[in-house]
Parts: sequence; structure tokens; C-alpha cells
Amino acid sequence: MITRRGALKTMFGLAGAGVSTAAYGLWLEPVRRLDVTEYRIAPPHWPSGVRMRVALVADIHAGDPFMPIDRVAEVVARTNALKPDLIVLLGDYRADHRFVTRAIEPDETFARLAELSAPLGVYGILGNHDYWHGVVPFRAAFTATGIALLENGVATVPTPAGPVFLIGTASMIAVPLGRGRFRGFDDLPGTLAKVPLGAPVLLAAHEPDLFVRVPDRVSLTMSGHTHGGQVRLFGFSPHVPSKYGNRFAYGHVVEDGRHLVVSGGLGLSTIPMRIGVPPEIVLLTLG
Repeated sequence: MITRRGALKTMFGLAGAGVSTAAYGLWLEPVRRLDVTEYRIAPPHWPSGVRMRVALVADIHAGDPFMPIDRVAEVVARTNALKPDLIVLLGDYRADHRFVTRAIEPDETFARLAELSAPLGVYGILGNHDYWHGVVPFRAAFTATGIALLENGVATVPTPAGPVFLIGTASMIAVPLGRGRFRGFDDLPGTLAKVPLGAPVLLAAHEPDLFVRVPDRVSLTMSGHTHGGQVRLFGFSPHVPSKYGNRFAYGHVVEDGRHLVVSGGLGLSTIPMRIGVPPEIVLLTLG
């Protein structure tokens, strides 16, 4: 039989659990945790005998209180400590949600990102938020720091077995048109046309939705944007900013022999919470 004392204990227990979960999701997970998530992948069309470690840094969304500049510096230090061969920045560098207490502009963020170091180089693309709120300062920050911006561009990455081509596309949702409609600046066919047929290709595309249009000549697609839904329980995210929902929400996806890795990212957007998808740096071992 349920007694009054038992009912009160249960009620206060549930209330306490709710407060603890809220505290964890609002402060501990998004601000205190920084995970390294590793994937070992043998991509198709990859050069024989080549092993490459690639660090992915996605969705920084710099801005107080959740991603202060000291936190950006921590991300840089942790990434460098992994000693990757190649570093790829996957876009969305400034926080613009309504919970920001101090805006951090691109020049301040990129002054820290300029400290990233990898023997095969540091490259980056732009995310939708970078276009939505004035793309010029972001392009200028790339130029000022010497980090190569791939905006429908191609970079040649040398390996002992010949070059690997790293390509980066612009955002698919660069210009909001209203009522959930967007115009994209991405040009995947035009960018791939700059790469010799048969050569190994790594694609950096901010939004993973582009994956449905990626041909099998691409060895691996690397994306961010979704933040893993920011709330993810038992492998399911209730809300994902993708027309494909949980299909491309997070992690290593393989479809028809094609490979996609979606980073859960680092910062926050829309809601000031992360539960079950802590901020992460992704480390890929290819080959």
C-alpha cells in the first residue's frame, strides 16, 4: 500500500532528480565536459598503406557563458595534444542564441584557433550561422590567421602514396528565405570537378544532409551542424536540425558503401542544454 510518507518521498525524489538533470544539462555537460570520440575507418578508394589521423572541430559557437574564450583555448590545446596529421574545422564559430552574455567576434576566436597545428595542415569551412550573421568577418579571420578556407574549394594533402584531395563546400542553408526555406551556396559537382577522377577525396560539408547527394567517389564525408540534437538518449535525439531526422543526427553512418561522420560539436544553439551528447573533438584514424 502506498503511504503518505512514501508518496512524499517519491515526489521529492523525482523533483530532486529533475533538478539534478537540469543542472547537469545546463552547466556540467555543456561547460565542464570535453570528450574525444575516436573512429577507425577504412574508407573506400583510400590509398594503400596510408594511415592518417584527422581531428574534427565542429560548431564552436564561441560566446559567454557556455563557450568563453578560455574554453576555446582548451579545445585548441586538447586537439593539439592528440597530435593529428590533419585538422578540419567544420563551421559555426560564433554563438548567436539569446542566452549569450558576451559576444565573441571571429577575430578573437580565430586568434586562438591560429594556435592549432598539424603537419598536413589546418583547414576549415563555414557553417550556416557564419553566413546568416555576416560572413565577411569570418572570411577575414581565416585570411588573417592563415587557416585555409575551403568555400567550394580543394586542397591537396600529400601522402607517400600520392595526394589525397580535401574538398570543402559552402552551406546548404546559407540564406534564409522564410517559412523554413533556404538558398544554399554549396556546389558539390563544381568542387568535385576540380579533383582528378579516381583520386581519393575527403569532403568537409557543414550540414550532413548533403550526404544524400555525395557520389561514391568520395571516400569520407565529415559534417557537424546537428550537435547530435543536443539531447540524445539511448541513441535517439528528439529534435535534429536535419530534414532526415535521426538518420544523420550523429556518429558514423554507412549507406551503400559510402561513409559519413557527424560530430556532436562543441557549443550550443537554440537551447542552452546538452544531455547525452557532450562536447567533443572527433579523432579519425583512416586507413
